[in-house]
Amino acid sequence: LLRAVAGDPENLQIMYGIAGERELGEAELDWLPGYENSGPVRVGNGAANQLQLDVYGEVTEALHLAHMTGLARNDYAMGLQLKLIEYLEKHWEEPDEGIWEVRGPRRHFVHSKVMAWVAVDRTIKLIEAGDVEGPLDRWLRLRDDIHRDVCERGYDKERNTFTQSYGSKELDASLLLIPQMGFLPPDDKRVIGTIEAIQRELSTEDGFVLRYPTDGEEAGVDGLEGDEGAFLACSFWLADDLAMIGRVDEARQLFEKLLSLRNDLGLLAEEWDSKLQRQVGNFPQAFSHVPLIDTALRLTASGAYVG
Repeated sequence: LLRAVAGDPENLQIMYGIAGERELGEAELDWLPGYENSGPVRVGNGAANQLQLDVYGEVTEALHLAHMTGLARNDYAMGLQLKLIEYLEKHWEEPDEGIWEVRGPRRHFVHSKVMAWVAVDRTIKLIEAGDVEGPLDRWLRLRDDIHRDVCERGYDKERNTFTQSYGSKELDASLLLIPQMGFLPPDDKRVIGTIEAIQRELSTEDGFVLRYPTDGEEAGVDGLEGDEGAFLACSFWLADDLAMIGRVDEARQLFEKLLSLRNDLGLLAEEWDSKLQRQVGNFPQAFSHVPLIDTALRLTASGAYVG
């Protein structure tokens, strides 16, 4: 991670090649139909050039955890973390493409702002612990500013739920990470309202969770046509949140339902097609297996799951 993100934070990419390549130019292979005509077929990934402010939170959280567990206790890692926050100071108020790498216009995605808050919060913790020196008072104000901005502009008071982006009505399953990142406590009415709104508006008939609303043949908020299956990582996030707000039995039932989707090797794809009752998308998908482990640990710690 340190090698990949080395250099100027202005040039931090949201993805790199498996050997650390920065150039991941995208091209469309229009002569290929795609699996079951699911075109377009692309090589490379245009999202490599996107602005995703949440990545700064993800990287900083990883550096923070590595430091706390003794994996990266070195001056370079901490110096890099300070540079990332200095970048966020100047850019956190900008719109971005967000966690789902939308191909539509940039927006002020709530999850992106929350992860910017995470980056500042984790760095403040390092400063307060005496592990690194930094402008504590200035960044305490920055953390408060981001928190206030999200709560004022990303929250729908009438529906008692956070929204996908500032001023929007759409929901987004990434909002389930708000209590998991420590942005608000699980018992906050806004957190509970968001969880329940996502269950109402983004859940499929079998209880799994869509990333966000889609518009069929019309281009949706992501700039793409077509619908998609339930996103398995988001469904695990819902199980986590249900456990955190005390609905442990419901969380365990959803977790076991998700486990039943695995193939004969115990592997999961990216999504689940509820209509055709099959896995779809990238396979196998690490983004599905990591939250599986997280949810298993959370439920085991709560005494709700053994095995």
